[in-house]
Amino acid sequence: MKEPLITGCDSHKEAMSYQTGNGQAIRNEGKRIAIFVCWLLGNGSLFPWNSMLTIEDYYAYLFPNYHPSRVLTLVYQPFAVGTIAILAYREATLNTRKRNLIGFALFFFSSLAIVILDVATSGKGGIGVFIGICIISGVFGIADGHVQGGLVGDLYLMCPEFVQSFLAGLAASGALTSALRFITKAAFENSKGGLRNGALLFFAISAFFELLCVLLYAFVFPKLPIVKYYRSKAAAEGSKTVAADLAAGGVQTQEDRGAEEDPKSLELLSKKQLFLENIDYCVGIYVIYVLTLSIFPGFLSEDTGSHGLGSWYVLVLIAMYNVWDLIGRYIPVVERLKLKSRKALLGAIISRFLFIPAFYFTAKYGGQGWMIFLTSFLGLSNGYLTVCVLTAVPKGYKGPEQNALGNLLVVCLLAGIFSGVTLDWLWLIGKGW
Repeated sequence: MKEPLITGCDSHKEAMSYQTGNGQAIRNEGKRIAIFVCWLLGNGSLFPWNSMLTIEDYYAYLFPNYHPSRVLTLVYQPFAVGTIAILAYREATLNTRKRNLIGFALFFFSSLAIVILDVATSGKGGIGVFIGICIISGVFGIADGHVQGGLVGDLYLMCPEFVQSFLAGLAASGALTSALRFITKAAFENSKGGLRNGALLFFAISAFFELLCVLLYAFVFPKLPIVKYYRSKAAAEGSKTVAADLAAGGVQTQEDRGAEEDPKSLELLSKKQLFLENIDYCVGIYVIYVLTLSIFPGFLSEDTGSHGLGSWYVLVLIAMYNVWDLIGRYIPVVERLKLKSRKALLGAIISRFLFIPAFYFTAKYGGQGWMIFLTSFLGLSNGYLTVCVLTAVPKGYKGPEQNALGNLLVVCLLAGIFSGVTLDWLWLIGKGW
């Protein structure tokens, strides 16, 4: 059956036709596949970066004097924040399809570059190699700025289940890389050669996975009926960002002329108005990640001391954070367990600052069991509150406003991460560096 051409006022009629009669079936057709694809895309959005974080033991071996766990994160974040800030400012006129494909392509080529750099230098350290890795880390940040804002804004046009699945996929990337790290550490001898083999395997898998994400987003996701339904609806509400994705799904659009007949139908809130109406959510998501990234991964990698688990200790801490972060992102799927009150959400977010003295005294006086417990609770609360905030926001807005709000929230999230990794250096005060 030939796909419809959506033009002018017909776009509004088309969107209405999706909501009545056969449209109800179209809106739900392919939903499970779409949720799974969103999970894979979320996984791919952070898989390369989590791979870099998970092999910190290899980089700590190669570059013992350069604090790689902190420096690489600090290099990554300005590029991520700068990219998302620029793209969020111009989100209303951007080609979302091109934006996301560029991001995944950058992840793919950067993951390959890590492997090529290591092979070309025969796994040797030195300042030159470290600078090369820092440059690749910066490219990861640029890719992140493209993909996270682009996908969250795009999924905000659709249903909360897609957003939740994407966010769960982000956390799953950390859990999967931690599981792979345990396997490679156990499989290879714990030496420079063994660590190197594990690192190369990580980024080979990462490159493959990013290529899969390119193919899924380019050829599978836009053709799902439920995705075409929501994007057609957004086009009817004046969204210009979905045209290329609709075309990829076989739906042609033209310049909407509905506003000429009813100017009020396409009146949209500005970014400033959206920010002020949702300032508690924006501040909340910022504060969540300021706190989390001031502890993870830098403090956990370098400042928790030596314990019975030896070289496995840091890997266990990172793995426990990632696993419980993933679990936390599925708890709000049960509606009764989802925190919906705006005041309660903000209160829960602020209360997490108690983690700072808790981690300080546990590192100084506590055992590894208490540190593992605290790290698990840090991950659980991070994942749970992230999903509660980001799935509560989009209700009641038109398509272009939802896309803008999704981008604004990702700006706040990445700004929180950048602030957190900067504050993480404060743990080094009094330690001779």
